[in-house]
Amino acid sequence: MYSAVAERSREIATMRALGFGAGSVVLSFVVEALFISFLGGALGCLAALRLNGFTTGAMNWQTFSHLAFAFRVTPVLLLWGLLFALLMGIVGGVPPAIRAARRPVATALRAL
Repeated sequence: MYSAVAERSREIATMRALGFGAGSVVLSFVVEALFISFLGGALGCLAALRLNGFTTGAMNWQTFSHLAFAFRVTPVLLLWGLLFALLMGIVGGVPPAIRAARRPVATALRAL
């Protein structure tokens, strides 16, 4: 998100010069970060579904014991995965959004 803010500094400055407030800029970046993180979380959940019911094991060569386990992907785990992805979207989206909103409009417009 930091690169998205740096790349679109001209657009942000233009929006601020047109009268959009700092809150609007922060909200737009947070919504964008949440959208991107939701898509990533959904794709991750779809990829994890392929492991449902997969059984594998691990061998301990010192004791010659074998530990077998099966992966179970439940709807609750998928929901937790999506919520975690959204949390990461907020954590990764809020600091660059605040940085973009705090940047002085005149300084950002001079960069044109």
